[in-house]
Amino acid sequence: MLWLSLLRQTELDIAMNSSSTIRTRIVDRPGRWMTDAELERLVEDVRAIAREALPGGDLDYGVLAGDRKKLSESVLTILYDRRSTKPIAFNALAWLPVSLRGRPLDVLHLGLVMIDPNQRSKGLSWILYGLTCFALFLRQGMRPLWISSVTQVPSVYGIVTESFDDVYPGRDGKTPTFDHVLLARQIMRHHRKAFGVGPEAGFDEPRFVITNAYTGGSDDLKKSFADAPKHRDDAFNARMERELDYARGDDFLQVGQVNMNAAKAYIWDIVPKASLPGLFIGGGLLSLQGLVLPMLHWFNTKKPWGSLRPAGRSE
Repeated sequence: MLWLSLLRQTELDIAMNSSSTIRTRIVDRPGRWMTDAELERLVEDVRAIAREALPGGDLDYGVLAGDRKKLSESVLTILYDRRSTKPIAFNALAWLPVSLRGRPLDVLHLGLVMIDPNQRSKGLSWILYGLTCFALFLRQGMRPLWISSVTQVPSVYGIVTESFDDVYPGRDGKTPTFDHVLLARQIMRHHRKAFGVGPEAGFDEPRFVITNAYTGGSDDLKKSFADAPKHRDDAFNARMERELDYARGDDFLQVGQVNMNAAKAYIWDIVPKASLPGLFIGGGLLSLQGLVLPMLHWFNTKKPWGSLRPAGRSE
């Protein structure tokens, strides 16, 4: 049965109709388990979007290069037009291994987003910036999930602030916790390549501002303040213009969480009401995965289940 096969998946590869016109596919760490042919088809869909969004731009940045190692630590969200099946937008997220309070964890970095110019201003941000994080939060049993984002775009800065919980920097007056600072230091020390920031870039820790950020492979993404898409809340636009040097090429590093507060706000305040039924069905199956998979692995001591298996059993 389809639902049972989904529950037994050890890799996340889910497709759902997120609206009447959009079908969304979310694939976690495809470089670890996809065949060469499957991976090439997936990357070609992403490149097709990039060619529309950046005509003449560099298609070797990040996941666009098709590197299996890079794709082994990435999550791809690809949006397709349901009528034509044409890929129209994608978000490439990256898992960043760090440690917090003596324990290893992965921060989910909200990476490269590209949208076909003909599809912009069509309300896709709730899918590109929230749906994947919501799905991964459910998949891991609704345990809090740390996220990070690097941007100089006011609309993105505002979306991250509104979509996630305990985000710093966010609104004016917000202060970082010790956890925010620890995670930011590790991200800047070990994971600059994940968001195309070179070793010569500086980091203004009190403000979480990366200075001279566009020299490590992300050169084509640098924008002026006038060209950067604005947020509907002008407070975000004003802060970006005040705090960042766009001529030099500065970015904010934002750190926050997907938790129950963020999930509730996402469902009731951000997801369009017409898309809620499909979200509840997909979310319900992912929640069951988080509950049923551990039980299947616990009680079945004979069948190998990869990394999820009874404690003490080696394979």
